Amino acid sequence: MPQNLSTGLERDTGSSALDYEILAEKAQTLGLLGRQLEQSLEQLRRFDALTTGENRAEQRATLLNEAAYRAWAFMVHRELCGVRNWDEAVKDYSIPGDVLSRMGAFRRPK
Repeated sequence: MPQNLSTGLERDTGSSALDYEILAEKAQTLGLLGRQLEQSLEQLRRFDALTTGENRAEQRATLLNEAAYRAWAFMVHRELCGVRNWDEAVKDYSIPGDVLSRMGAFRRPK
């Protein structure tokens, strides 16, 4: 007779429950960062499509810095989650080259 009639699922231990919570937090944060990146990129695209005027370059630089920061934060978190293929994210989010160029030399927007 079998000593154990369980279905083969492991018992939840304190560490496995904690691991699950950490994975859930990582996934939630990655989703939040992805949405923030999408919003920043959309603001930049809308600005490029609709804005003309004297202060355009300064305003665009601010939006570009914001998008670059959001892209950088998203990519760093992806790497922390074990996803290291940047090309996929650049393609999926349609991150423009000027945002990618700005990612290396930016200061966090205020």
